[in-house]
Amino acid sequence: MIILLDMDGVLADFEMGLLQTFKSKHPEKPCIELQDRTQFYAHLQYPPDSRQLIQDIVYAPGFFRNLPPIPGAMEACRALAQSRHELFICTSPLSKYEHCVLEKYQWVEEHLGMAWTRRMILTKDKTLVHGDFLIDDKFPIKGVRTPTWEHLLYSQPYNRSVQGKRRINWQNWRSMIPD
Repeated sequence: MIILLDMDGVLADFEMGLLQTFKSKHPEKPCIELQDRTQFYAHLQYPPDSRQLIQDIVYAPGFFRNLPPIPGAMEACRALAQSRHELFICTSPLSKYEHCVLEKYQWVEEHLGMAWTRRMILTKDKTLVHGDFLIDDKFPIKGVRTPTWEHLLYSQPYNRSVQGKRRINWQNWRSMIPD
């Protein structure tokens, strides 16, 4: 079985990294706590005068490199890697990618090891990638093809209103992925 793991919001805690950086750089600005998020793209939920500040944080050198891991994600990856499944990290780079791509590789090397960097797929269209399952926090995932994988929606506050998807997190993953 081929399992594709999204990176941001599934393995790397993009939201926590963004929120902490925003609070530290702009303490005078109101922020949106993670539990109050209702949209996948954080900058769209902020007032217009803060949207560029959010994007500046995400595009800055070091942002992706320094994201904390989502609790339980590294342990789940290591356990899945010991199974009979083939695992790949399938992640989308930002369109303004100058720091993002390199830093995603650096993050994976630091948190999972160099061998995992050979299991990375960077693509703007995940529907082109073959697999049995894609664990991803984004919904919907659109592209040019009908995907071969089943989308397991990684639970995040901003996707809680999505209905009709099997939800996964690093506490229940063993019951969601067959051996």
